[in-house]
Amino acid sequence: QVQPVESGGGLVQAGGSLTLSCSASGYTFTASAIGWYRQHPGDQRALVAAISSGGIPNYADSAKGRFTISRDNTKSTAYLQMNKLKPEDTGLYYCNVDLVGVRGYGRDYWGKGTLVTVSS
Repeated sequence: QVQPVESGGGLVQAGGSLTLSCSASGYTFTASAIGWYRQHPGDQRALVAAISSGGIPNYADSAKGRFTISRDNTKSTAYLQMNKLKPEDTGLYYCNVDLVGVRGYGRDYWGKGTLVTVSS
């Protein structure tokens, strides 16, 4: 059973930093891209950053220059380092494991989310 588990959320003042972790089990970690998504109440989830199975990152415009996504394949864990946080970064952050194109899976998997609150 593929199960991503997020951690590291919390309350931080504007300008501060947080690092989120996504630990994924139940499959070969190097087979998947990993994405971090943010959801505001009443809105759909929006991509914040993603990293390919080969380690190539890409970012939403709002995250460029402030956030860094990385992965440690030896620990089956992906990270989202968030710096210079703004109140608009507040939301529920979800980890997505993308196995859509992988034989035997054909879908993606979501964690339950971790809450980030940035106070002004």
